[in-house]
Amino acid sequence: MEHSFHSSQWTWKEFDIKNDEQAKELAKKHHTCKKWIEDVKTNKTNSLEMYTGTPGEEVLWGSLVYLQHADEKNNRHVFHFYLTRNEMVTANLDLSKLDFANVKAMKEKMHHSETSVEGFLVLIGEIMTHFLIEIDKFEVKLRDLLWEIKERNNTSILDRAANTDHELLIWKNLIIPMMETRMAVEEAFGDEVMEGKQYKRTKRRIERSRTLIREYEEEIDALLDLENVVSTHRGNEIMKTLTVITTLFTPVMALGAIWGMNFKHMPELEWKYGYLFSGTLIGACTFALYVFLKKKGWMGDILAVRSKKSFFK
Repeated sequence: MEHSFHSSQWTWKEFDIKNDEQAKELAKKHHTCKKWIEDVKTNKTNSLEMYTGTPGEEVLWGSLVYLQHADEKNNRHVFHFYLTRNEMVTANLDLSKLDFANVKAMKEKMHHSETSVEGFLVLIGEIMTHFLIEIDKFEVKLRDLLWEIKERNNTSILDRAANTDHELLIWKNLIIPMMETRMAVEEAFGDEVMEGKQYKRTKRRIERSRTLIREYEEEIDALLDLENVVSTHRGNEIMKTLTVITTLFTPVMALGAIWGMNFKHMPELEWKYGYLFSGTLIGACTFALYVFLKKKGWMGDILAVRSKKSFFK
């Protein structure tokens, strides 16, 4: 399918990979187009190449992942593009998969674009608009997580934090190629492209997305650092508690081991008040150990009641 824009000054062709006749026709236009057609059939990830050998005949081509499922590695959608100054060719681009893409408004902007380069930037800008709306939805999930980690801090929350961090990395992985493509447009087609309205708008959308990702990345890092501090403190408290309990029961175990022996001559077995004596001795030793630990400050606040609002309860 072919669309003409700005009084037919430039065209947008939608290339069908399975159409051999269309492929042969495109391959005749430029030696780089033949290479692009070969790449289209096999490439399933981001790529970017350009040709700047002849002034006025610059070409930029490549592939961009414009949709990636957060839980499934291979559940992604890639579109391929071939861009000259007066023609834009795309393959495998299905804008209906973008929930927030306004195709009608996008084509209206393309009609006001003087070159195919500006039209391509309109297309990238529309994809970035979808990204920004999805990132806003991600922000809601992140905000909920920030409060849940305080109200109900457990392993499932830590797992959600890790999944959120992974999702953020996916967004970062989607935006970086968009940023590279924007810089490649400037490199391939010259400084005059930078003066265009669509270039500036798309550039700002990409920068806004990058800024949001960086800020959310710092939030998640701080959240994981907090979780690490809480987990470390709790682990230390558990070890401290177990150490204190083990120490306090040392007299019981030691004296119990002695009087649990089965030697023939053990005078304590004949004592009238031997049981009372042993109980008193064990209690006194245990209390003495408790006083000693308390004075050393090793008891801490492990027996104190925690506030319900505390992270360390």
